Amino acid sequence: MDSVSIAANQEELESRIGYSFKNKELLRQALTHSSYANERKKAGVRDYERLEFLGDAVLELVSSDFLYHKNPDMPEGKLTKKRASLVCEPALAECARDIELQKYILLGKGEEQTGGRDRDSIISDVMEAVIGAIYLDGGLEAARRHIFSHVLEDLKEGVPFKDSKTILQEIIQARGYDDFGYRLAGEKGPDHDKTFMAEAILNGEVIGKGEGRSKKAAEQMAAKEAIDMMSKVMD
Repeated sequence: MDSVSIAANQEELESRIGYSFKNKELLRQALTHSSYANERKKAGVRDYERLEFLGDAVLELVSSDFLYHKNPDMPEGKLTKKRASLVCEPALAECARDIELQKYILLGKGEEQTGGRDRDSIISDVMEAVIGAIYLDGGLEAARRHIFSHVLEDLKEGVPFKDSKTILQEIIQARGYDDFGYRLAGEKGPDHDKTFMAEAILNGEVIGKGEGRSKKAAEQMAAKEAIDMMSKVMD
């Protein structure tokens, strides 16, 4: 990929996340996997690992502060577990996929061929690296806004990570169904402020609908509606 294409991709990503970098090189570094950097050592290309280290610390601080104030009576042990579930690799990768971050990662040829673009470990690392880059470029408040919009949004809406989807999956498995999934039913708004509509589909029928600021949140709300509907049927 040439420099013009990379710059165009970065501009598109900036529009998606609602943040424009003053130092464009920080974003490029945040998106650069070590395999890509190693292929271009002579050009002095740097990978995202240092930014990932910084972003991990910023994410932990912001999420800890959020949970501390949102749950004034929750003991330390439960706060720690809640934070761990929020910033774990699968959770971050899912948040990253909501903004299609995987599309913009710069990978070496070998890593690309072995499926690195779809690997949770890489996608979640890049998500943290982008947070680190925003922190360096715009400060803690800019990083906090990004984290609130793209990681903590579901909790702000009162949707615990995976809870409704997990409960619904357990109900469906207990009843012996296997033709189940979610589909994106629509979206509205600009890239940096979208609302997504999702549907829970069982045996070709819509059993729940939901809206949210991310695809994950919309699926959670669709799962919640489906659980309510199936509970009424059981009653």
